[in-house]
Amino acid sequence: MTADVVITGGTVVDGTGSPGYRADVAVSDGVITEIGEGLRGRRMLDASEQVVAPGFIDIHTHYDAQVFWDPHLTPSAFHGVTTVVAGNCGFSIAPVRPEGVELLARTLQHVEDMSIDTLRSGVPWDEFETFPQYLDAVARRGSALNYGCYVGHTATRMYVMGDEAYERAATADELDAMQAVVAEALDAGAIGFASSSSPTHNGDGGRPVPSRLADLVELRHLLEPLRSSGRGVVALLPGGQLSNDEMFDLQLEVGRPFTWTALLTVAGFPYHERVVAEHDAARRRGVDVWPQVSCRPLVFQMNLAEPFTLNMRPSFQALMGSTREERISAYRDVAWRASTWAELSGERGGLLPFNWPALSVAESPTRPELEGRKVLELASEWGCSPLDVLLDVSLDDDLETRFWSVLANDDPDAIAWLLPRDGVLLGLADSGAHVSQLCDACFATDLLGNWVRERAVMPLARAVHKLTAEPAAVFGLADRGRIEVGMAADLTVFDPETVAPGPLRRIRDFPANGERLTADSPVGMTHTLVNGVVIRADDAPDVEGLDARPGRMIR
Repeated sequence: MTADVVITGGTVVDGTGSPGYRADVAVSDGVITEIGEGLRGRRMLDASEQVVAPGFIDIHTHYDAQVFWDPHLTPSAFHGVTTVVAGNCGFSIAPVRPEGVELLARTLQHVEDMSIDTLRSGVPWDEFETFPQYLDAVARRGSALNYGCYVGHTATRMYVMGDEAYERAATADELDAMQAVVAEALDAGAIGFASSSSPTHNGDGGRPVPSRLADLVELRHLLEPLRSSGRGVVALLPGGQLSNDEMFDLQLEVGRPFTWTALLTVAGFPYHERVVAEHDAARRRGVDVWPQVSCRPLVFQMNLAEPFTLNMRPSFQALMGSTREERISAYRDVAWRASTWAELSGERGGLLPFNWPALSVAESPTRPELEGRKVLELASEWGCSPLDVLLDVSLDDDLETRFWSVLANDDPDAIAWLLPRDGVLLGLADSGAHVSQLCDACFATDLLGNWVRERAVMPLARAVHKLTAEPAAVFGLADRGRIEVGMAADLTVFDPETVAPGPLRRIRDFPANGERLTADSPVGMTHTLVNGVVIRADDAPDVEGLDARPGRMIR
């Protein structure tokens, strides 16, 4: 029998971690039908001297809104990703009441750098209120990639409590109402529940996001539907409210896999070794908690119109929600500069000094000669503080200057130690978030090129396993993540000798002229299939396949 599609001549690396082997892979009706030699199909895709792997799984995305105006889910679709998980950090865009849309949009604007004008015009807010209605709205439109979504703690809290979700503890009745929302979402197919207590997450008006006001009693209450149903994954950002030991105990109580974001490296501070030792010991006693690690340095291209990397500092936090004119006025004010410099230099406030050596000019519309220069070097040359450089260059550019800011994951040796380990998941791509400041949706091609081929941190088969079968097992995706007869035909083909993420570029293709960084020209990514439909062929997007939106809702 002639198959719909045959990938021929490649080395199959099947996702299990086993070494590759030479074989053709036949696909019909969306599933893998045969693996062998000499297979024939109506469409033949050449994979000679290339690797045939299961489609990659991106478990940490924020495509909740973008899926409506960009159902291709770019640039993930260009990098071999075939399944994404949205709703991370507790920031799903449902449930939401009509009167709560503006507050939710402002929250996403500050915490995930999403343009509020893009959100207002790009999301069909009138089509959903509950989480089940949101999933149905996505399913009606379809997407190029398989799509799963957490129900978010912050969204759930705001749905039940309104603006007071930002202000106080929940009452017993509100806890019950939130628990019912989570149960309804799980019944409709939510992939799990996500929350954050991270001090980096400040939303509307610079206030801590609502999930940060929740205590362990509230979190336990909202996780009860996962425990009682035996379904779903719990995704957390632990912080001051939840210690590792409390998280371990809570996982044993709930009985569902936990994953948390993110176990990053900090040069000169090997705390990651202690965290891994704690988790390894916990796993030996049956705890099922998976830290997420990343192969990408945590680098933001921030500007002072929305300075995400500075918003944890009191002076900048106080400006969150201010108009552009109010920001400019503050930045020009001598007294504000003096107070802010005292904070950022560590002279007052009990804060550590800002990491000025990590800051450099990325883009300047009026002074391109500064691009690539370190802010500290410019401060020395100009005889002023680095804060003055930051502010003066930004003011000259009407706050359009972009600065590279390295926040974390800046120790290559430590990253190399973490990536191949058991008990950790590849995550924190943040695909769909911070789109004007970073683009880490290319994490898979970066791993395969920079870390596997160039640095040899692990065998290729191990890397493919960590991109495919490992996350599929944690998330219960029983029909994906491996190349076997009968499995869903999510497949990607790449050249192991050349695969790389390619360059980043800034474009404006979002609603309301929204801008973003994208990685739309990967190297060595030859073919990709989603449920048997070719969405990339011969090193280029297959527009017909992408437009067919072959992805399935992961429920």
